[in-house]
Amino acid sequence: MRAKHSKTTFFIVFLVTVILLFIALFGLNIGSVVLKGANNMRYGIDIRGGVEATYEPKDLDRMPSESELEAAKAIIETRMDASNITDRDITIDKSGGKIIVRFPWKSDETEFDPQKAVSELGETARLTFRDPKGNVVLEGTDVKNSYVAQNPNTAEFVVALELSEEGAVKFSEATGRLIGEIISIYMDENMISEPRVESQITGGSAQITNIGSMKEALSLSNKINSGALPFSMIAKNCNIISATLGSGALSVMVKAGITAFVLVCLFMLVYYRLTGVVACIALLLQVTGQLLALSVPQFTLTLPGIAGVILSIGMGVDANVIVSERIKEELKAGKTIGAAVDSGFHRAFSSVFDGNITVIIVGVILIIFGSGSLLSFGYTLVCGVIMNFIAGVTASRLMIRSLINFRTLNKPFYFGVRRLAK
Repeated sequence: MRAKHSKTTFFIVFLVTVILLFIALFGLNIGSVVLKGANNMRYGIDIRGGVEATYEPKDLDRMPSESELEAAKAIIETRMDASNITDRDITIDKSGGKIIVRFPWKSDETEFDPQKAVSELGETARLTFRDPKGNVVLEGTDVKNSYVAQNPNTAEFVVALELSEEGAVKFSEATGRLIGEIISIYMDENMISEPRVESQITGGSAQITNIGSMKEALSLSNKINSGALPFSMIAKNCNIISATLGSGALSVMVKAGITAFVLVCLFMLVYYRLTGVVACIALLLQVTGQLLALSVPQFTLTLPGIAGVILSIGMGVDANVIVSERIKEELKAGKTIGAAVDSGFHRAFSSVFDGNITVIIVGVILIIFGSGSLLSFGYTLVCGVIMNFIAGVTASRLMIRSLINFRTLNKPFYFGVRRLAK
């Protein structure tokens, strides 16, 4: 009964791969469940083009200061991060008091109307301080100013807050009843910080501690100031940007990717036979997972992001080659098929793990500290390596262990070995 169940594992994995591939390519729309596929993926400016808009202060009778423009820039970046728009270019025009924003089209954009596309970003966001139950205890308008300071005793960077008279009263009441609890700071519906209340804060001045680096403190300070801006910003002078790589770049990339994938699979099939078949399915599952990780959350795919996909697929091929060679070595040493498969995967795992875990560390660092194209590259790289563990290690082993239960396939020939050691 166990062997019979094991034989079906290959077909189950293959069927799951096919179903996920269909969803990854064409999406899924069943009732309230809507998953976008590769045909509705959001591409970067370099691949598909986008919009250039100039943001100007609304109903302001003076020139905005540099700090106010930096704060407005921070809120635009926050909203783009929330929408997974990693490919963007935001420039401050200090002399003109404007902010120039360039970002790609949405995946379902067909009319290519710049003014309509800019509505995705909206105007200045609403900053709120909320208690653990989600109740608003302080508004952004209650914050007069926010700036980075340094604690002279610990040398750590903190974000100092100066509150209005009304804000000081609200904050004193809130911190008095929430000692030991967290007051979360939200930009629209996105949480940007969650400091813990250590004592009741009176007098209209407060500090946010345990932040980390000066860069992190400055970023938080700019976001808080953006919610306290005395003016709103509206988009003017919206223009269309052409794809920097040319209109036919996407089709060329797709054709090149399919051709490379087919050639790699042919090599694996001819040289490794049965393990080559499994490797091709595992690689297909890996690519499918990466497509879903990009299309479902509508993460912007840029040229560096495509490079991350290609690099992770190359690591997937490398993992399958290592496993196949290890199995061949075990067979040549005289082990049985089952023992060779188990030993081959066991010996190959350390090499695959070491190579992949270092790439994950680099990818996570790029995601944390990078932005724009670097963030896209780090995201696709991490997703690809995770799928490599799932497909190239786990799924491959399940499929091979399933296939060797078929008597006709339980032969060294199907593993690329013609003669066993006597």
